[in-house]
Amino acid sequence: MKNFIRQSRYNQRTDRKEADNISQEEYLEYLIDQYQNLIYSICLKSVGNPFDAEDLTQEVFLSAYKSLAHFDGLYEKAWLSKIAVRKCLDFLKAAGRRSIPTEDIYFSQLPDLENHSSPEEQYLQSDLEQQVFRICSGLKSPYKEIAIAHFCKQMSVTEISQKEGKNPKTIQTQLYRAKNMLKKMLAERSD
Repeated sequence: MKNFIRQSRYNQRTDRKEADNISQEEYLEYLIDQYQNLIYSICLKSVGNPFDAEDLTQEVFLSAYKSLAHFDGLYEKAWLSKIAVRKCLDFLKAAGRRSIPTEDIYFSQLPDLENHSSPEEQYLQSDLEQQVFRICSGLKSPYKEIAIAHFCKQMSVTEISQKEGKNPKTIQTQLYRAKNMLKKMLAERSD
């Protein structure tokens, strides 16, 4: 075992000496031949697009070539993988800034459209709320109070149970029954 470790260290020293004797271009070719598939797979897993992964793979090796003078020659697989991960992260960060919104997304994100509705929409919303209140008011007690609290005041079952001082399961049952009564009322109106 000790002989194997000594032999391994000797091989690393001789490989480094041989690497010193070859040009940077030859060493880059060696790195590309040895790690191209690994770097491509890292990039592909990160960005999900094979075309972008190819571009990023080229950028990784270009960046590696530019910094070969500062590289000590050890752990080249880890070194290239780290460059690849950083290039992919930079690409993904930039992709968020590069995205071009579609018309639907663009107009839905405008603050004026989200916060302010037209007078017509405001009137329709108000009329709808009044109709819902009138329909819920037509129910018998306790269903009327539960329906108004839930549908008109937008209260949850928990909030209604706390306000009324009742068990949430009781409120759920009353709300279920109120919904069924409202369905029947609306079905009778449409006939």
